[in-house]
Amino acid sequence: MRAAFALRPALVAVAAAGCIVAALGARAVHAQAGLRERTIFVSAVDAKGEPVDGLGLGDFTITEDGRRREILRVSPATEPIDIALLIDNSGAADAAIPPLRSGLRSFVTQLSVGNQIALVGLADRPTILVDYTSSPELLERGIGRLFAMNGSGMTLLDALVEISAGLERRDAPRAVIVPVMTAGVEYSNKGAREVVAAVRDAGAGLHAIVIGHLPAGTTEERERALAIAEGTRATGGQHVTLLTESAVEQALRKLARELSSQYKVVYGRPESLIPPDRTEVTSTRRGITMRGTPARGPSGV
Repeated sequence: MRAAFALRPALVAVAAAGCIVAALGARAVHAQAGLRERTIFVSAVDAKGEPVDGLGLGDFTITEDGRRREILRVSPATEPIDIALLIDNSGAADAAIPPLRSGLRSFVTQLSVGNQIALVGLADRPTILVDYTSSPELLERGIGRLFAMNGSGMTLLDALVEISAGLERRDAPRAVIVPVMTAGVEYSNKGAREVVAAVRDAGAGLHAIVIGHLPAGTTEERERALAIAEGTRATGGQHVTLLTESAVEQALRKLARELSSQYKVVYGRPESLIPPDRTEVTSTRRGITMRGTPARGPSGV
């Protein structure tokens, strides 16, 4: 009887320990279940704007509305991209057409394999010159037909809204809109807020290459300048200002290198949170600039 009695405290202790382990295990499972994986595609460039290779988990910091998130995985981004090239073929772009063609050919050569690229003219009204395709031949034909329309103005903001609506119906994990434009006359009557919302809803990164400084004299010019400034910042893109037409080709080559060298960064977000207003990605290394666009679809923000 003594032996049986002596074993009881030990049995109680084992049972208690089992309950603690079970409780901790349930809590861990609950904590894991409470995190949802999110994906963001990140450009990492050095001071010269060139892609930085070989980065890992410890090189990235992601915050959502100021709250730091746990980074789970980092790998090279290999997912296909839908790329809409919005080309200024208005009267103001006449001198830019030859370098534009050269730059577009370089861009297409580097990015057409595995991706879908569309060419859209901006003169008078948004016009699809080549629909989304990975065919270098079709894209080359479209580039060869690119001419400035004398006396015409630009419809950039209309194009951004229309192209964004089209991208929403497509299912590529990554999407990019690239206006290549002058600072010529803008004829759109869209507001910057509507434009930025449309691009964000499409899950696209906005990368604007502008020859000259955008004026802000008329209402249309102010809305265009604001849409470019806020749209590029809010979508993980960039606003590149060129001083001369001859710099267009180099700018497009550099952008192509950046887009083909992005990282896929997967991080955890607590299940209970509503989607964040602002997601930011930065580097823990000095001298590296990072820009991030959330993945499109369920795994994105």
